Amino acid sequence: MAEQPYSEKVMDHFLHPRNVGEIPDASGIGTVGNPVCGDVMKMYIKVENDIIVDAKFKTFGCGAAISTSSMITEMVKGKTIAMALAISNKAVAEALGGLPAIKLHCSILAEQALRSALADYYKKIGKDSSAFEPKEDAHGH
Repeated sequence: MAEQPYSEKVMDHFLHPRNVGEIPDASGIGTVGNPVCGDVMKMYIKVENDIIVDAKFKTFGCGAAISTSSMITEMVKGKTIAMALAISNKAVAEALGGLPAIKLHCSILAEQALRSALADYYKKIGKDSSAFEPKEDAHGH
């Protein structure tokens, strides 16, 4: 029998993704895409008193892209902006029980979508957003 390439948690978040949708009055919206694989993630965050009180996403992509989007929205809810920024793509992959090497870029996209949404929020409130801009390299370097 072929080995299951995805962990149970990845499959759970793929089959039952959390926080799918839009936040109409979002504090920040981030959109990122990977032209190589065609995955596109759009993340919405709602911030109150420096706390991310809600996060939702819409992802067009593979199972791993959907799972990482779902997991990162779960991880940031209730966190301060500083705590959310500390969430790395590795932490997202680990929280899902690991990802196949070929799918690690999906966790990087999830981190970049979050950073993009935070940058958008900071621009809206007139703060310097340069610290949140997604890192250029989508290979984790």
